[in-house]
Amino acid sequence: MEEENKVKAVREAQMLSKSELARLAGVSPLTIHRIERGYTCRMATKRKILLALGVKLTQKHRVFRQ
Repeated sequence: MEEENKVKAVREAQMLSKSELARLAGVSPLTIHRIERGYTCRMATKRKILLALGVKLTQKHRVFRQ
């Protein structure tokens, strides 16, 4: 657990709801909620979220710490 990330800040800056981001990323809204609360997730899930947010994979450190 306890992984610091900036998913919520990036999502809100793009004026996306959790549901909208979940739909774009192909994950459940509950997954987005958990990630924003600091729970860890698989690398594949991080990749889906980064792509949905329009963040290049080489810039993943701007959203996810690890």
